[in-house]
Amino acid sequence: MAQPGDDRGHLVKSAERTVRILETLAASPHKLTLSELQDRVGYPRSSLHALVRTLRDLKWVESDDGGSAIGIGPHALLSGTAYLDKDPALPYAHDALEDLRGEVGYTIHYARRDDGHIIYLASRESRDSVRVIPRVGRRLPGYLTALGQALLAQLTTDEVDALVSADLVAHTANTITDREALHRELEQVRVRGWAFEREQGTVGVACVAAPVDYRIPATDAISCSMPSELAGGEELERVAKAVVAHTQRLALTLRRAGIR
Repeated sequence: MAQPGDDRGHLVKSAERTVRILETLAASPHKLTLSELQDRVGYPRSSLHALVRTLRDLKWVESDDGGSAIGIGPHALLSGTAYLDKDPALPYAHDALEDLRGEVGYTIHYARRDDGHIIYLASRESRDSVRVIPRVGRRLPGYLTALGQALLAQLTTDEVDALVSADLVAHTANTITDREALHRELEQVRVRGWAFEREQGTVGVACVAAPVDYRIPATDAISCSMPSELAGGEELERVAKAVVAHTQRLALTLRRAGIR
């Protein structure tokens, strides 16, 4: 199945390799040795070493004192922060997240679709949260999250198949790993107007999400994360109604502000 980036004839090799190195380091939960990095990107060791050295000198990557463990550097953070600072929708989204958290009391997230994935752009933890897990900047497969399902449901079946990986990897026992099951779930999202997943990505957590329709198709969505044992009956209906209302209100505000 075709995947984003398969047609690489227009890419400049050194620039592409530089970006892939940064993406690989960013995706790793720990620093990588040069050998580990080479195994993951598949580049010749000599050119990989030269690119890593350049990136280290420019502070886009950093290594330990011995140079054996390589990770993302501080200038990568500066670039990511600049993206957030300059996004015209985010100041309005921050207000919407505050308002929604105040109404439902749970943790709220704002994310944007990146091909078949979603990237978290803002979060507001529930006020009684005992453990704050940083989400901003995280990139997760779209099929795994309510945020991603809400945004994938904006697309046609063929568009979803072109973007979502052929292998739907299980993160929990409840993760959707069958493509036909994913399409059935997305159709339910289209009919219902909001997405719902229970413990598909994280055990003990359920999420409700709805798209922010200021673009067509929508690229952004808001979700509410709640304990899975509370995600049912009147409480689920209350949260879903609030999420839909706040996303619709935010979309109208963004359109009125001329943000597209």
